[in-house]
Amino acid sequence: MRIIEIREATVPLDSQLRNAFIDFSQMTISIVAILTDAVRAGRRVVGYGFNSNGRYAQGGILRERLIPRIMAAAPEELIDETGANLDPVKIWNRMMSNEKPGGHGDRAVAAAALDMAVWDAVAKVAGQPLWRLLAERYNGGAYDDKVLVYPGGGYYYPGKGLGQLKDEMRGYRDQGYKVVKMKIGGADLAADVERIEAVLEVVGDGQCLAVDANGRFDLETAIAYAEAISRYDLFWYEEPGDPLDYGLNAELAERYPGSIATGENLFSLQELSNLVRYGGMRPERDWIQLDPALAYGLTEYLRCLDMLDGHGWPRRRLIPHGGHQLALNMAAGLQLGGAESYPLVFQPFGGFADDIPIEGGYTRPHDTPGIGIELKAAMYKELKALGEP
Repeated sequence: MRIIEIREATVPLDSQLRNAFIDFSQMTISIVAILTDAVRAGRRVVGYGFNSNGRYAQGGILRERLIPRIMAAAPEELIDETGANLDPVKIWNRMMSNEKPGGHGDRAVAAAALDMAVWDAVAKVAGQPLWRLLAERYNGGAYDDKVLVYPGGGYYYPGKGLGQLKDEMRGYRDQGYKVVKMKIGGADLAADVERIEAVLEVVGDGQCLAVDANGRFDLETAIAYAEAISRYDLFWYEEPGDPLDYGLNAELAERYPGSIATGENLFSLQELSNLVRYGGMRPERDWIQLDPALAYGLTEYLRCLDMLDGHGWPRRRLIPHGGHQLALNMAAGLQLGGAESYPLVFQPFGGFADDIPIEGGYTRPHDTPGIGIELKAAMYKELKALGEP
């Protein structure tokens, strides 16, 4: 088989919200379609991908570097040993040829969008949901038939008061979520404590609430928040400081008795390895949130799993950021700790399949070949237009 064409486009996110650092109203993402010559169920196999929210579209890198390298390769250089399917590792190595080490930000995002499309195509050609393919290839056939999910929410909107915040969280609970997440750091400490207590009135238990500072704090502020929220026994305290300030994270971990979560803004095996070695992260307590749709893709994530295994990290302490179907497939097939969800924001790319319910804080993986993009109608509409012959 061979790749016929790779297409990319830039699309906006439908989000009028902000967190402690950025306004998402100007945010864009890259979408990718890989057209192959394979046919399944009477249809040409097209692999779809996109980069996760929080970083902008990377059309220039895709058009000028990564896509041309793949398309310049001979077809036999990109297929697996059977000759009947694409080889994600060979394709990843090809698109990253002639790239120097380091500088993992925007390049990692572009590669992640392409890599997602590759894995979608591979699973479709194999006639399997991606989670099952991952279970068979990388997890001894074991998988989870239900996955812990939590909604990313609690953003700051103009005029949004405590009443609206509580209504939002009630809505998540009504949808079937148990653990919910809210933003902090976009207001002062006193106001954020008031917001946390308001949400706790809805969810009842601190273990049902995670808070996320989006890297906003210096060490002094991070510690002040830690001292203020320690009494609530929260599910986690996410990304208190700059994601590359491993010293800050390590010192905070010595002072904060609860769980710390971070990693969504790390973009490579090397950066995650530094977090594990120097960031004070505690495998029995903390959470790693590397986002495969920002950090070179699933192919790089599999390498990260090998590294984390060597450092004694249980896979159940890994919950990928991003709220997308790729992470849900990975959580099920690799038996990770769960997956984020975006039922209300970052549309049409946030959230999972339209007809898969959330029950008791868990959802079930789909049974359609590929990632399952076709099961989310609004998202598929955007991507299908790119992938049509």
